Amino acid sequence: MKTNTIISLLCLTASAFAAPQTLTSQVSTQANAQVYKERMAQKVNASLRKQIASLKATPQERECLEFLYAYLPAADLADYSPEFWLKNVRAALQARQEMPWGQEVPTREWKHFVLPVRVNNEALDMARPAFYAELKDRVKDMSLRDAILEVNHWCHEKLTYKPSDARTSSPLSALSQAVGRCGEESTFAVAAMRSVGIPARQVYTPRWAHTDDNHAWVEVWADGKWWFIGACEPEPVLNLAWFNAPASRGMMMNTNVFGQYDGPEEVLNRTPLITTINVTSNYANTHEAKVRILNVDGTPAEGARVAFSLYNYSEYFPVGVKYADADGLATIKSGIGDMIVWASNKEGRFNFVKVDGTNDGVVDIILSKDKKYSGVSEFDITPPKCEATLPTVTAEMRAENDRRFAYEDSVRMAYVASFATAQDASDLAAECGICPDRLSPLMLKSRGNHAVLAKALRNAKPQDRMLVVNLLESVTEKDLRDMTYEAITDAVAGFKAVAGEEATEQDYLYTLSPRIELEMLRGERVALAKNVRKTIFGANAKFKTLTQTQKVDRLIDWIDANVRIDAIGGNYRTSPTQVLARKECNERSRDIFFVAAARALGVQARIDGVTGKVQWRPEGSDESAMWRDVCFASDLRKEAAPTTKPSETVSTTGSLKLKFSPSQYIIDPKYFNSFTISSIDNGVVSLLEYPEDASWSNTFANGVTLDAGQYILTSGQRLADGSVLARSEIFSITPGEQAVIPLEIRTAEGALSVMGNVNAENLYTHLEEGRTGKMSEGEVSSLLATAGRGFYVIACLQPNHEPSAHLINDIALAGAELAATGRHIILLFADSESAARFRRDLFPELPENVHFGVDCGGATRKEIEASLHLDGSQSPLVVVADSFNRIVFASTGYNIGLGERLLQTLRQVSK
Repeated sequence: MKTNTIISLLCLTASAFAAPQTLTSQVSTQANAQVYKERMAQKVNASLRKQIASLKATPQERECLEFLYAYLPAADLADYSPEFWLKNVRAALQARQEMPWGQEVPTREWKHFVLPVRVNNEALDMARPAFYAELKDRVKDMSLRDAILEVNHWCHEKLTYKPSDARTSSPLSALSQAVGRCGEESTFAVAAMRSVGIPARQVYTPRWAHTDDNHAWVEVWADGKWWFIGACEPEPVLNLAWFNAPASRGMMMNTNVFGQYDGPEEVLNRTPLITTINVTSNYANTHEAKVRILNVDGTPAEGARVAFSLYNYSEYFPVGVKYADADGLATIKSGIGDMIVWASNKEGRFNFVKVDGTNDGVVDIILSKDKKYSGVSEFDITPPKCEATLPTVTAEMRAENDRRFAYEDSVRMAYVASFATAQDASDLAAECGICPDRLSPLMLKSRGNHAVLAKALRNAKPQDRMLVVNLLESVTEKDLRDMTYEAITDAVAGFKAVAGEEATEQDYLYTLSPRIELEMLRGERVALAKNVRKTIFGANAKFKTLTQTQKVDRLIDWIDANVRIDAIGGNYRTSPTQVLARKECNERSRDIFFVAAARALGVQARIDGVTGKVQWRPEGSDESAMWRDVCFASDLRKEAAPTTKPSETVSTTGSLKLKFSPSQYIIDPKYFNSFTISSIDNGVVSLLEYPEDASWSNTFANGVTLDAGQYILTSGQRLADGSVLARSEIFSITPGEQAVIPLEIRTAEGALSVMGNVNAENLYTHLEEGRTGKMSEGEVSSLLATAGRGFYVIACLQPNHEPSAHLINDIALAGAELAATGRHIILLFADSESAARFRRDLFPELPENVHFGVDCGGATRKEIEASLHLDGSQSPLVVVADSFNRIVFASTGYNIGLGERLLQTLRQVSK
């Protein structure tokens, strides 16, 4: 496929689609119709109801619209027009009519897993008709199962894996970028499957039990059952992906279903809009974990919140939340491994225990702890065993899939070659009078969005071009990849309207920047400023004379008096413009609205990245000045609200200092990797989201400021088999005082032992990065010639393979410390073809002691597998070996945090 196909696909709209011929409708039910009527009355204003009623829709289309409008989250009701939904309904019905399997799909599966547009927290777009136009002829003569495999091959042509933040790009945006994290790849693949009438759903493991991460993939319906695929990672057959083995160790896999779904799966949670179902038994052996929650007097704690949690990223993360019944019982179907169960009641009493995965009995949890409790708990946590069963794939099937895989990589890489280069960025910088060192990183990160950034710079007035650069530097890398021209120009214009003569870096971050949290950037700053002044401040001629404190007070008062919190609207973000117009949203959308409105008025504002608090800062404050907390009357945290005016409050705080004694293996523990801190509010834990580069030495050794209250410090050491030695200490912060708490990380006893052997004289071919990021072959050398005497790391990788990408990223994160060990890291591909498909430029932060190469004849991998008795099915394969041919550390498959584990091992062997 030619690269310009992607561009034309991005421009395709649904305008060419006429309403399909009416089919026998099976969508609407009496129950859905009743829900629709109630929502129309309660959630939809007269203007929108009129727009919906005036649509020129067939009876069947209207029934589909009723189903969607019955369960749309408030954000989607507000931000997408009736015409948008009608176009998507028509595209869904067209696929159902024209695809050969259209009438085979049962009504339940079609209306819950084909008709809905939303998959995750992505911005919605017109991907459905666009994808259908390209896919319909490609799959129209296939069986349903073959069509699923073919659509996934198409997805692989368009996207490959690259980690990023939690905001999910829309399908068309991901298409433009040609990369996505697993949540984006799976959202993209679900959208592609649904576009041709194939029922599909995104499956998540909220967290793995054996390693510190999560994952998302896709389930598809065919021949009366659900199958799974790795999104954008095509295999020759269904139910085969790189994560077969990790999933067999999973404790919880689930999916969110649009509407009131009545399928056979266990319901984990049901809201008026969404049904969350448990699909763990599709992948792993399961049992029913049972707990009984009791009050201190021994009576059942009916209604107690029960969080079934996994140790992951050094916190107890809830993978399922239930509520105790009248007998105090709560159960969940999960994998056969250990969980930490945290129970709490409305009075704030709580307790947490380990529930053994082999225990099929009922475990009693007595709510014996309260807000005055302090103490230490230790747990040895064991994940499930690996029990994966793989479907049969013949050598011919594998060879054909590999051939197609390589071709699809070449199609995508040809498109990627059209992205801006360093020379393009330098030329643009010279044209616009901008320092190339500042512009080049922005242009290279923008990928398929480079033309938008270039247009914004070229069209800006010369005196405003540096303001555009400051804006682009204030947003995320993903924003650079999908930010619209309108969003850029609108943010600049809005900032100029309120900025002082000498803007500071803090002004750029907290007034100019449109990025607040994970919301979509819509380019609404100028309109929002105008409408906020009109709606909240009226025709106040004295507006310009108001102090910032007075403006903030008025804004808070208006929100408290007018904005109704929708508790069932889900976690989707309503745009600030629609919050102002509709005066209804969820709490997070309200918070984002305050920050957006404050910035539009020229006030520095933010949502604190650590605590999640809404804050603003008075005019003229420097970076060290105190941020002021905002607490709304409708806030669930209102119990902590002060009695003084919200804009003038300063939280009552103390401080925390962690005391740590470095060991020979753990010198500077990292946040998330080795420990975390969570607040305990009314018996429920809430993680403090410190930056990913936070560590003991740079953040906690000298003390951090915390609000007064109760906290839990959790630390742990994950062992090679995935088990964890965990420790938790609950403590309190007192106003005006510093708490000094020991940071203790439990370690396993025993020294490293020799596990196997690999010949240090094995040969490999050096790889060098070309201008386009493509790797080319250089000289042949031995492992020993590169690594020298002593210990070194060998890793055998697959190109464009998510676990391999995770390993490379983990090495980059620990890059400085790994380089300081003086040990070399040799990353090997199986052959020249695999190496040619790898993009080195996607991983720019690797240390200098990392070397890429081709394993000559596959000799090194074969030798390691034979020595360690491995079956060769899992990548990456990582070992620490020495010049005496001894292997002292090994890891296979999907394991997060390998950079830190390699670092600890290299430090250990250096002693």
